[in-house]
Amino acid sequence: MISAAVMTGPGEPLALRTFPPPELEPGAILLTTLGSEVCGTDVHLWRGQLAGVPYPIVPGHVSVGRIAAFGPGEVPRDVSGVPLHVGQVVTFLDVHGTCGRCWYCTVGHATTRCPSRRVYGVTMSADDGLLGGWAEQIHLKPGVHVVPLPDSLDWRAFLAGGCGMPTALHAATLAEIAFGDTVVVQGAGPVGLCAAVLAQLRGAGSVIVVGGPVVRLAAATAFGADAVIDIASTTPEERLAMIRDATGGRGADVTIEATGVPSAVPEGMRLTRDAGRYVVVGQYTDVGSATINPHLDLNQKHLDVRGCWGSDAGHVHRAVRVVDRYARQFPWTDLISAEYALADAQTALEDVAAQRVVKALIVP
Repeated sequence: MISAAVMTGPGEPLALRTFPPPELEPGAILLTTLGSEVCGTDVHLWRGQLAGVPYPIVPGHVSVGRIAAFGPGEVPRDVSGVPLHVGQVVTFLDVHGTCGRCWYCTVGHATTRCPSRRVYGVTMSADDGLLGGWAEQIHLKPGVHVVPLPDSLDWRAFLAGGCGMPTALHAATLAEIAFGDTVVVQGAGPVGLCAAVLAQLRGAGSVIVVGGPVVRLAAATAFGADAVIDIASTTPEERLAMIRDATGGRGADVTIEATGVPSAVPEGMRLTRDAGRYVVVGQYTDVGSATINPHLDLNQKHLDVRGCWGSDAGHVHRAVRVVDRYARQFPWTDLISAEYALADAQTALEDVAAQRVVKALIVP
């Protein structure tokens, strides 16, 4: 039997359950889990802030495992078209089942909006099996996009960024950060920290992280942010004045919102210069509304506002390459505050919810 941590419903304590080994269909893969991240999405799930979640679920939507077995027939291939092999260490895109035929898949090139889209650890029920990473093994259905980790890369280094890295990569790409830009990142969680790193790699002249708590701001400084602003000790008016002072009175060339707090959005628009770019990536769930002045905050400023939601297989593939390429420059594993066994998954969830850690992993 295979153990897994199960989220039975919003606000309910996690339960440790056992599952029979899955029957692998042709094209399926069985992973022995090495580790799975605990992130803000898991907190949203626990708080009931996502619609359409088929509780009970096995959480864990970004994971790393070692291939243990394949289903019958042809050996599955990775995202580069190379056959996989038993013993290989891989990660995978959590999104599964996009149809490839709807308008969003074929014309809009926005597979995150495909109506057939399902997500490991989020919208796939534990009643259907080991479809999340907080388990000793993971059943990858046929067609899951698999990304191998290079032998040179510590799997923990990849999970230190976790879903934050491909999500931030998507946001940084949309932001079109240019050499010398001043980039403000709102939020010092995993997405914000990864966005701050990627802004540096894209040639930003200055990177300023606005957020908290202190432990995460310290991580931002350690990973190269030029300045940090603690929201606990400043007002929105003071933060605006500080950004203006740092930019000759103009505001940031690019601002990336990675907070998940609605009130951060109008503030971020005001932190950005006229004709600047503002990318909203942190509003993954509906936690409320925010008020803007369309004339002052948007139209008069000629502000370019871009929404960013989730990531695709290309972002995961690139995230693996970025983490591997810059492993010497950025000690990714320093972001991991704690590792938890399956039996301690509830503690991990509560620690992340309380922001007592930068990054937490479930390691069965």
